[in-house]
Amino acid sequence: MENLKFSEISDVHQGALQICNKTLTYTGRNVTHIPEVLWKLHGSKIEHLDLSYNKVNNIYGLEGFKNLKELILDNNEINDTVVFPFMPELTTLSLNNNKINELALFIQKVKLSFPNLKFLSLHGNKACPNQLSDPDKDENDYQRYRYFVLHHLKKLKFLDSASVSANEMKEAAVKGQFMQIRKPKEPTRYELERFSEEDWNFTPLPTTTRSVGDHRGAYTTYRFRHTNKESEGNRFILNNDL
Repeated sequence: MENLKFSEISDVHQGALQICNKTLTYTGRNVTHIPEVLWKLHGSKIEHLDLSYNKVNNIYGLEGFKNLKELILDNNEINDTVVFPFMPELTTLSLNNNKINELALFIQKVKLSFPNLKFLSLHGNKACPNQLSDPDKDENDYQRYRYFVLHHLKKLKFLDSASVSANEMKEAAVKGQFMQIRKPKEPTRYELERFSEEDWNFTPLPTTTRSVGDHRGAYTTYRFRHTNKESEGNRFILNNDL
């Protein structure tokens, strides 16, 4: 603690920090990380941590809150590179309006770091496919997302803005693993450059033009004609016969 600078302690405590009943609130300060003074001076006593409305993009120091049960990081800049420490006491995680895109990767991290998680909210992230994050998504996309998350986080009681029903959990157990919504692969620059303008204008239709009234087929003539005694007629009609 003697390594903490007085300026750091002063800045954190100038009306921005609130501590009450094991809850620490430090919001709207535009910090990009968890100030060291928070976890060094208060970490062991805090069970509820609210760092909403900042610019937090890494959570180094979170491991200092050893007894943490609730973590709120709404409206920050947490992305797919986030690394969570192992926190078996944590039951509530709120990450609304961040920059989480890869759902499968994120859920695996959560599963390993927070084995007793019961409440999770991801509204406003690309990984949560609803109209808040993507106007092209619909209710079916969101339901598939819920099945996928619940399949992996079996202790969840509440996901986003709705509680988890027993029936929903049963459905998730059966088909949740198949419900990940995959994004189409973007072509690489090399793949785009391989094609000329003529390739993009490709059409399977023949280029030969016909005049009005010429109804002949577009395919080449067939060489053989069925002519034996038991023939029921010519089985193949040539283009020139049309």
